[in-house]
Amino acid sequence: MKKIIILLGIVFIFLVGYIVSSEMKNQEIKMEKSKKSVSPSPARVELTLITVYDNNQYDSKLKTGFGFGCLAKVDNKNILFDTGADSPTLLSNMEKLGIEPKEIDMIFLSHIHDDHVGGLWGLLERNGEVKVYIPASFPDSFREKIRSYGTTYQNIENPVPIMEEIYSTGELGNLIKEQALVIKTKKGLIVLTGCAHPGVVNIVKKAKDIINEEVYLVMGGFHLGGTSDSELKNIIRDFQELGVQKVAPCHCSGDRCQELFKQEYQENYIENGVGRVIKI
Repeated sequence: MKKIIILLGIVFIFLVGYIVSSEMKNQEIKMEKSKKSVSPSPARVELTLITVYDNNQYDSKLKTGFGFGCLAKVDNKNILFDTGADSPTLLSNMEKLGIEPKEIDMIFLSHIHDDHVGGLWGLLERNGEVKVYIPASFPDSFREKIRSYGTTYQNIENPVPIMEEIYSTGELGNLIKEQALVIKTKKGLIVLTGCAHPGVVNIVKKAKDIINEEVYLVMGGFHLGGTSDSELKNIIRDFQELGVQKVAPCHCSGDRCQELFKQEYQENYIENGVGRVIKI
């Protein structure tokens, strides 16, 4: 009798083990199927940057002016980063580049200085349906003028997403408040700066703090005209330590700044000026 009980016990244990093993295999199969059915995460944006206003010449067919403006073509959206100092130059350059004012979806203004916001009003006459993103420190008179074109705006004080994969650093600096635009791409972060009054290194650090990814390109005004060689070399070293892969300084960066960055970055230095097109 004892032998029969023991035998039955062995058979029972074997059956339980078999059932458990089969169930685990079924779960593994289900999990594998589930993994295959999960949609992949969306790809990072593809980006084309077109400098539409600058005091540096790149395309001789275009007009120069002291200021900065750059069109960021992000997937199916067109973002104008700054508008240069005057609308006739801006609109003329846009026309020659085949950019219709009506195609602009949003305008992002870095700071209040005329060489970055002066072209706004002529553009709003052509397209008042855009949305304008401005630092919260802009005066009320500026907001009232935007509204007079039937245009909407958004005040920005702190870091905030503008749309998927695109962010503002929020206002940086003390005396001159300024925001920068950060775009996540397949190659890394793109940081667009207006004049970098809060310090271009501080802007890059802020971009990395917000998104915690590597910086592929820093482009725009670095505000380093008249800066000593030793200071410039320290800034370049900071860029390298921060992992900035490519640079495209223009506008208020200064000739010497551009020369030294070009020496250090070599093939990763991008000559920038009005008419320059960069595809990421």
